[in-house]
Formats: sequence, C-alpha cells, structure tokens
Amino acid sequence: MHTVYLSTGSNLGNRETLLIQAEEAITEWVGPIDARSSIVETAPWGKTDQPHFLNRVLRVKTRLPPIQLMEMLLQIEQDMGRNRAEKWGPRTIDIDVLFYDSRIINEPGLCVPHPYMHERVFVLRPLVEIAPGFMHPVLQKTMSELLDALSHG
Repeated sequence: MHTVYLSTGSNLGNRETLLIQAEEAITEWVGPIDARSSIVETAPWGKTDQPHFLNRVLRVKTRLPPIQLMEMLLQIEQDMGRNRAEKWGPRTIDIDVLFYDSRIINEPGLCVPHPYMHERVFVLRPLVEIAPGFMHPVLQKTMSELLDALSHG
C-alpha cells in the first residue's frame, strides 16, 4: 500500500457537503482515508475575485500507481461537476496530490510533490495537523518547518 496526501477544496455550492462527497468517492475508488485534518476556510489563491474555499487534507492508503491515482481523482472531480474553464477559478471540488509516499514524480499531468504546496498556507496548515513531521522529499524540510517559514517569511 502507498500513502498519499491529498488536498481537497471547494468554493461553489454546499462546500462542506461537497468535501464529504469527495471523501466518500475517494474511499470507494482510491482507498481508505486514515487521517483527515479539520476543515479550514480560506481566501482564494492565484485568482482572488471569487468565493472563499473550504479546504481539508487527507491521508489515504492506496494500491493505485501514481498516474492511475491522478486519473481517478480527475474522474471524481468531473463526476462532481468540476469545470476547468479558468485556471485557479471557482470550483465545486478540487483534489490535488500533495505527496505519493516520498516519491518525486514529474510526468505529463502529474508533478509530485505538488509544486505550489510550500507557498500555500491553506495546504500547509491542515497538513501540519495530520503530518507535522513529514519530510518534503525535494525541499528537505518538515511540514511544520515549511509552515513556520511561510508564516514568518
């Protein structure tokens, strides 16, 4: 089994219900969730003229290889009404792969660790809740260290 960390977010519709529905789909199609952060409300990042997001980080056990995992997550997003018309635009659900074990993956359509995660408080704060000592395989810092650097940077 592989351990993956996923960031989920929603800023359209009933955001909390959509996060729960995404978790149900992830459990069914990807694998069991063995840790989840609390839900945090955050301002949008990248494109700021849109509703606030609810975000949560999940730790999931999966047998899926990385590309199949990404394909399944994209299918879940599509099934839940995700519209990719605008980069960083509003969305019913967003599911990002933050980590896949401690692997570094650079393939078309999948870059792990997530390339922007260390710049996003809305990812790091919930991630620190469930994996404060997890080491970023590229930056060689723990999640707590990355959040502290971002908070004081």
